[in-house]
Amino acid sequence: MKQWKIYLSGEIHSDWREQIIAGCESLPITFNSPVTDHDASDAAGDHLGHTDDPFWRDHQSSRVNAIRTQTYIQECDVAIIRFGDKYKQWNAAFDAGYCAAINKPYITLHDDSIIHPLKEVDALALAWSKTPADVIHILKYVIQQ
Repeated sequence: MKQWKIYLSGEIHSDWREQIIAGCESLPITFNSPVTDHDASDAAGDHLGHTDDPFWRDHQSSRVNAIRTQTYIQECDVAIIRFGDKYKQWNAAFDAGYCAAINKPYITLHDDSIIHPLKEVDALALAWSKTPADVIHILKYVIQQ
């Protein structure tokens, strides 16, 4: 039986990842995600210097974080990309664009309130889901059928 690799990208301020992982515990899935500790992610490049300049701090850290993100997206079978309502998840939008560029299947996860700003992102997703339960249902169907 195939061991699926699912990448969980996006919003870090709710328990959506934990819900999906728990709901899929009986499936042959390995889950990966970006670093979800906001402070650790922001400091990923601090050891490289220039931390007194916000541009260079963000630039260095984003590049160090990209090593993990690009590797896991390239290796995954499907990416789940969550957009929350609290913040603009530019990183999630970038991950969706990266998936689209390399022809990697992805599912978006967001509520009705942000359909319009995500129309291009959703247009290339293979599914749009509103809840973690929807994602679980999709994964169970794809893997078990």
